[in-house]
Amino acid sequence: MTLSIDHPFLNLRLARNEDGDGMGRLIARIFSDYENCPFLPHEFPELEAPADHYRGKKKGELWILEDPRAGSAFPVAGSLAITPTYHPARFELFKIYLAHEFRGSGLSQVMLNNALDFARAHHASEIMLWTDTRFHAGHRFYEKAGFVRVAGIRQLHDAAETFEFGYRLALTPTKGS
Repeated sequence: MTLSIDHPFLNLRLARNEDGDGMGRLIARIFSDYENCPFLPHEFPELEAPADHYRGKKKGELWILEDPRAGSAFPVAGSLAITPTYHPARFELFKIYLAHEFRGSGLSQVMLNNALDFARAHHASEIMLWTDTRFHAGHRFYEKAGFVRVAGIRQLHDAAETFEFGYRLALTPTKGS
């Protein structure tokens, strides 16, 4: 299933399990921008079968922004996943990545809007996400989209010694829902 986006060559579609390698390459490239932020595949077991993980196990969805051009350095140009949480009205975002060359194009907002529509269709009233404290551009994007940073930080105890900020967005229903 391909979703309509206003871009001359990119496609937004539901993830497939074979997208894991491409997602790993994209994440590794983004992590390389930050000191002491290695991409270690064993810390991302969900990438072995990402569609099964997010759609099957987590009962959510994962979308892939695909660059089908031959020779594209990153055929997976972006990703965004959303899943329900233990609280029935709260959903959480994961794997929010976009290749450098597409940043500032509005594509992140398109992917986010798609996830918010999914959450609304499942009667969510709140969206959460966690993001590395080093990812300043992401923080600006989330805050511009209406997310508010929550108190405290969490530590992942991973190879990158990651600390994360939490963000929350109160989700308003769309008209007619």
